[in-house]
Amino acid sequence: MKIGVVGCAGRMGRMVVAEVAATAGCDLAGGTEQPDSPFLGQDVGAVAGVEPAGLAVGPDADALFAASDAVIDFTHASVVSDHAGHAARHGTPLVTGTTGLSGEGQGALETAALKAAIVQAANMSVGVSVLLGITERLAAILGDEYDIEILDMHHRYKVDAPSGTALALGDAAARGRGVDLDAVAQRVRDGETGARRAGDIGFATLRGGDVVSEHSVIFAADGERVKLTHKVSSRSIYARSAVRAALWTKDKSPGLYTMADVLDLG
Repeated sequence: MKIGVVGCAGRMGRMVVAEVAATAGCDLAGGTEQPDSPFLGQDVGAVAGVEPAGLAVGPDADALFAASDAVIDFTHASVVSDHAGHAARHGTPLVTGTTGLSGEGQGALETAALKAAIVQAANMSVGVSVLLGITERLAAILGDEYDIEILDMHHRYKVDAPSGTALALGDAAARGRGVDLDAVAQRVRDGETGARRAGDIGFATLRGGDVVSEHSVIFAADGERVKLTHKVSSRSIYARSAVRAALWTKDKSPGLYTMADVLDLG
């Protein structure tokens, strides 16, 4: 498969380019950056620190979608709608790990999924995909006497809070309990908040240092706590999983898929 990478000079984009170059069964279709990027015109492979690919970084995402069998996107929520439109126009599968989407951005992905295979994940990690399933199952098994708290920590440059992964874990817990997350989410506590409301799903956000990603789901009852934790020490796992997802989209029908679909987790 020919795989394109939008935002190829970014931190994750470079890792994805390197992973594509190192993975059997796929070739690099090209890479794009913003029109004012200093990397325009440079070799996509060289920018990523791998062997030159003979492909120049360009500004035209639509042309990249037309030339690719699948495109991987770890860019910014503000451009996801544009990328979704390109995917729909060309029927090109899109794998996106971009978080912090607006309602418009999410709607654009859902619309694009009518024309192309879209794999969307708040966290591409295989471990997180498993954690989501366990969280939903535990929330269904444990009663309301277990308070649910979700902790997420990332590096100091993380711009959205709670993280997309933390919200995905909250969604999983809410599904397990048969409730709507928006109705029970408690994202901020400050001052005299009073006693904890039964049934709430709480979020705590930490930011600092160079922490890649750390998430915990805590089920706390009188006399007992169950804690599920996932830690990431290298972003390369996201790139590896994204390439795996891109290869999985070959010959897939249009639709909005998750990493659970890619991993056949049921």
